[in-house]
Amino acid sequence: MTRTYKKYKVRINILIASTILFWLTLCLRLFQIQVLNGAEYKSAVISQSQTKKIQMPERGNFFDRDDRPLSRNIFHYTLSANPKEVLNKAQLAKKLSKITGKPLKKYINKLNSNSNFEFLERNLQRKEIGNLLSSKHRGLRIDKSSRRYYPHNNIAAQLIGYTNDDNRGISGLEKYFDDHLKGEKGWIYKTKGLSGKIQHKSGMPFKNPVNGNNIQLTIDLEYQSILEEELLKRQLETDAVSATGIILNPQNGEVLALGSTPGFNNNYFNDFNPSYHRIKAITDQFEPGSTYKVVSAISALTNDIVKPNQEFNCENGQYKYYTISIRDHQPYSMLSTSQIIQHSSNIGIIKIIEKVGPKTLYYISRDFGFGSKTGIKLDGEVKGTLNPFVNWSAVSLGQIAMGHEVGVTAIQLAMAYCAIANGGYLLQPKLIRQVIDSQNLSLHIEEPVIIRKIANESTMHDIKKMLRNVILNGTGINAEISGWKVAGKTGTAQKWLDGKYSNDKFISNFVGFFPVENPQLLSLIILDEPRQPYHWGGQGAAVAFKRIMKRIISMDDSISPPIKEKSDQDFEIIKIADKNGIITDLNKKENFLVALSAETKIAEKVEVPELRGLSMRKAMIALNDKGIISDMSGSGKVIWQSPKPGTKVKIGTICKVGLK
Repeated sequence: MTRTYKKYKVRINILIASTILFWLTLCLRLFQIQVLNGAEYKSAVISQSQTKKIQMPERGNFFDRDDRPLSRNIFHYTLSANPKEVLNKAQLAKKLSKITGKPLKKYINKLNSNSNFEFLERNLQRKEIGNLLSSKHRGLRIDKSSRRYYPHNNIAAQLIGYTNDDNRGISGLEKYFDDHLKGEKGWIYKTKGLSGKIQHKSGMPFKNPVNGNNIQLTIDLEYQSILEEELLKRQLETDAVSATGIILNPQNGEVLALGSTPGFNNNYFNDFNPSYHRIKAITDQFEPGSTYKVVSAISALTNDIVKPNQEFNCENGQYKYYTISIRDHQPYSMLSTSQIIQHSSNIGIIKIIEKVGPKTLYYISRDFGFGSKTGIKLDGEVKGTLNPFVNWSAVSLGQIAMGHEVGVTAIQLAMAYCAIANGGYLLQPKLIRQVIDSQNLSLHIEEPVIIRKIANESTMHDIKKMLRNVILNGTGINAEISGWKVAGKTGTAQKWLDGKYSNDKFISNFVGFFPVENPQLLSLIILDEPRQPYHWGGQGAAVAFKRIMKRIISMDDSISPPIKEKSDQDFEIIKIADKNGIITDLNKKENFLVALSAETKIAEKVEVPELRGLSMRKAMIALNDKGIISDMSGSGKVIWQSPKPGTKVKIGTICKVGLK
């Protein structure tokens, strides 16, 4: 060994040992990384080079009963940026200012921010950002998504509701059916290449999004438009705080229109008072006044306590009932049960109900659905107020008989009168016709639901005669429509405010249906705090009813004038011709039930036939052979159809057909 080596031997050995130890440690670490933890680090590398991008589904839409769209999905773009990555901030700011018309300074400030993320704009159209899509701006992010749009603005806005920025339903039907409408998210993996460009490669896993289901409503867009127009007109004419209306088919419970004024535009819902968003027909309760008197009369007639022609002393318009003074709007002496309803005598109905008693009135009120929810498919429905009879005071029986001390919703009152109109069957209000998937296949047909039978047909027959007389010679003469035999009842109720009944604030309401023999349409109109003399149901609400129904009759050919046949009955048997020319005698209970069961039948799927080029008659035959319901519009030969030929649908599905 050399002298030098001996001198530095220890240092050299230490260096060698250190080198060996370093390499040994390095090898062990590499072994750990590559062998022991290889899978973990491989996954990390892959995750850094791949991104999982969520694919959003298209939200399902609402359609009216004739397949007219009530909602749409519009694609829009959101712009955001990482200010630290934007190279030419002044240039990008100028482009944004030109697109939006907003001050240049706004975007300069955002792009000069020290943050890593800044929202620049939301809800931009493709045509607005075309130049940005075709040019490259480092640090700028453009995200495409869809937002809800309602093509009819304020029409049916309360009923349909609206969605939030995340396209989730937060009001009305949008909220109630959100799970049906929202669909299922999909996803796709994208890989970052050597150039840094992110792209999808074949063979990578993915899941396609599933679009939401469409929902066909029972609502008729034209009915809805007429209802809202006339409600607003009458509200303004009478200086009422608000107006509420419902139109129904009393034979199956279908809601054809429902709304209130003031309304709002659900495309810009934040610009309106939140109270205008409320579906007042289900959320607001009120004392109905005289429209409730028919419940009292039915409780007496059903139990055979009184007869329609039985007379009562109405005390010439003044009567002391325990501690309260009861007055009629006109002095009457002797009135029959029928006349008491016809002239809406407070004293007369109290005389009747004293023979009935609280227990019977309470239970018939419950049978009519008061004090419980109707089951309408909307959030926010209240059950109203009907206290148990054991808690009633000495005057409660008479007060409730007149429509006080009981709180009802518009939908409750309307469904109660539907039961009168159809012969005694309380139905659940029906808003949905069918649910349709993204492939245009019917997933579910909503069935009419009979909750219970309230009274026999004979009793309801007597009540309908009384309600007809209300229109002919009573308080409802302003609701008469020539040639249609309207039946109905007026209601006027003082509002309960600050612990007492107000002397100048009233609820004016009217319920009517026609033709009385076999009602096709029923409507309830409510005016909240109209000025006098419109506070009377016959002066305020009844006028709006007549205007609405006259417009509908003149517009809708499916509402056929009754075809009379000779009969010895008080009401002639009426056969109704539907829009397909099919004659149905709905006056008979068995036919009513058959009609319900036929509508509710759900069978296996059938194929929609090719109809284009066929005459109306041949098209109807082709659809009937398949068990598909035809809905024809126009004349001549078929030029379009929906669903399209070859579509698999369930028996009972409606096929919309256009002829020219």
